[in-house]
Amino acid sequence: MTAARILRGAHLALTTNLLLAVACSPLLTVLLTSDPGRTWPLLVLFAPLGGPALVATFTVLRAYPDGVVLGFWRAWRGSARRALTAGGVATAALLVLGVDARWAWERPIGAVVLPLIAVAMTLIAVTTLLVLVVLAERPAVRLRDAARAGVYLAVRRWYLSLFSLAVLAVFEALLAARPALAIGIAASPLLYVVWANSRYTLAPALTTAAPTA
Repeated sequence: MTAARILRGAHLALTTNLLLAVACSPLLTVLLTSDPGRTWPLLVLFAPLGGPALVATFTVLRAYPDGVVLGFWRAWRGSARRALTAGGVATAALLVLGVDARWAWERPIGAVVLPLIAVAMTLIAVTTLLVLVVLAERPAVRLRDAARAGVYLAVRRWYLSLFSLAVLAVFEALLAARPALAIGIAASPLLYVVWANSRYTLAPALTTAAPTA
């Protein structure tokens, strides 16, 4: 029984990692084969693809041991419009704030503005992550309801939000240093931690009935 569970867990992790890589292949290709400092417009263009890919990944992790491949692509297709919208809005907002931060960096006003920008960027990142988890947990939820719950609970349970961001930072650092290890092995376990922590963060909202689209 234990060996069978280990094999099923390994199959889930490796298959999900492969599907995640395929779903994010344009973004990963640019990120891993070019200088991000020069190709950042392409990164901005492809970044929203991570939205439905993460929703699909979270859905598969939630539905285990149901079918991985079909479950992933069904969740991707079902969440694509709303997840791409959430990812696009977050990417645009982070881009604007990043430009503002660069402008303020060498100016006296930066001492006041930069901490506010950092807080705003953190809140946008955490809220977007929670929205994607809501879309995985409640596929019929309205995007505005998911965003409202996400921003409220991201602030209310800030310590859990920061933990999720810390895990994602570990994944990003590993991706930069060891891409094959990050994508092939570590992605699913780390994203499972992020999903479980985010689901706990969202517990007050998930226990109530979500309005349908």
